[in-house]
Amino acid sequence: MMMSDPNAPLPDDPNLGQSPPEQNYSATPARPLSETEDRQWASFAHLGGILSFLPALIIWVVFRDRGRFTAVEAKEALNFQITLLIGYLVIWVVTAFLAVVTFGLGSVFGLLVWVLWIVSVVFSIRGFMQAKDGHPYRYPFNARLIK
Repeated sequence: MMMSDPNAPLPDDPNLGQSPPEQNYSATPARPLSETEDRQWASFAHLGGILSFLPALIIWVVFRDRGRFTAVEAKEALNFQITLLIGYLVIWVVTAFLAVVTFGLGSVFGLLVWVLWIVSVVFSIRGFMQAKDGHPYRYPFNARLIK
């Protein structure tokens, strides 16, 4: 005797042989930021520079379409952090070269890394203070690589 599958549909099932109904999974656009939220995220993009370029990058990617002020300020902060990253790389290359050539004298230039970090902290805090009040902030030196 042949056993039938207990989970098999009954022959009188009206959905027999039909595919399941399609689901509408369209993405709904995110709501725009309020003026307060726009200033808040813009200021956080500047303040995140104390850590590295990642906070500004994340804020720019997530909120650039939701707030005009956040888009501009996060991009400015991100460009500044990229400029500093290039500066760090140049300092490390020069320091490594001088350490090899002069047998250790290059370590003096390693102090420049700390100076660059202090510059980053000072200008990031200045940018934060300006942006939280709704004023745009432009760094005194910045390679605007992201347009």
